[in-house]
Amino acid sequence: MEDIKITTLEKIADAVEKFLEQTSGNKIFAFYGEMGAGKTTFIKEICKRLHVVNMVTSPTFSILNEYITDKGEKIFHFDFYRIKKIEEALDIGIEEYFYSNNICFIEWPEKIESLLPMETLAVKISVDENEERLISFN
Repeated sequence: MEDIKITTLEKIADAVEKFLEQTSGNKIFAFYGEMGAGKTTFIKEICKRLHVVNMVTSPTFSILNEYITDKGEKIFHFDFYRIKKIEEALDIGIEEYFYSNNICFIEWPEKIESLLPMETLAVKISVDENEERLISFN
């Protein structure tokens, strides 16, 4: 899979289109990147392209947001930044979501790595000195 560079925010839609073409068939996405790298912004644009009908926001405090597409499909968006113990993820029934066959977007997956399914696609968002984003995945 080819890395994708986002030079300006105006180019994010093109980057998401390329990303979705290259990751077609994947259901579980683990987004790695420092605070402010653009994980939530990228996920919001993906949800827009997937025709999510409700507002897409960061689940920083709720840990989990559930979205619905215009076709009635569910998408789950997790943010594990604030969890202190892996048991907190288990308490919300994380495995049921991961094995639901619905798309799952996971921010701060390093907090629950041992729970991630084998088929999880790791997506790294890094920021260079020009504030450009590089999206790499495998």
